[in-house]
Amino acid sequence: MSDELTLYHYWRSSASYRVRIALNLKGLPYRIEPVHLLQDGGQQHAEAYRKINPQGLVPTLLHNGQAIGQSIAIIEYLDEAFKGPALLPGNPVARANARAMALYVVSEGQPMMNLRVLQYLQSEHQLDESARNAWVRHWLQVNFTAVEKQLAALPKGTAFAFGDAPGLLECCLVPHAFAAARFSLDMDPYPEVQALIGKCQSLPAFIAAHPGRQPDTPEEFRVK
Repeated sequence: MSDELTLYHYWRSSASYRVRIALNLKGLPYRIEPVHLLQDGGQQHAEAYRKINPQGLVPTLLHNGQAIGQSIAIIEYLDEAFKGPALLPGNPVARANARAMALYVVSEGQPMMNLRVLQYLQSEHQLDESARNAWVRHWLQVNFTAVEKQLAALPKGTAFAFGDAPGLLECCLVPHAFAAARFSLDMDPYPEVQALIGKCQSLPAFIAAHPGRQPDTPEEFRVK
């Protein structure tokens, strides 16, 4: 299967970050097409982009003319369509648990700090930045508390949550914590989460996927 992959992304999008990590873990070359979520009224709303992804969301993966949206669907597609390190465990129970934890992060935690949700809180409920940030932190605390308990209950003896290499959960958890830092969430109550993230952050796949190292990263947010 051809490796002609194009990723439509926004540099700071958690969902885009997940897919960049997965692509890197699989060792797949890809081209980035930036979609700025704030410029021009939000480039994700432009007609040209809506033809690629009618949901008007990032990321979108384009493979041989076929567009795939939603980060979890993209990551599982990459795992099924391409050789390379597996991103999901082979055991059906472990695979289901990895999916369940990843989906809890991306569907119950990340949406609470999604741009369009925050814009709605501001425009429709007149919440100022301080109130919006407090609202986000509340739901992140709920989310990370559950993830912490689940990580602590997992069988020990592997380097990462579900094996000796990072996979779907790590692809989701590292961007989730990065985004949470923008809202000044105290991570001290979550040592299991911090330990897992710490193992990932030194790996080349995660380093290269970092929002501060993307071609569309604004200069003031770039990292070496």
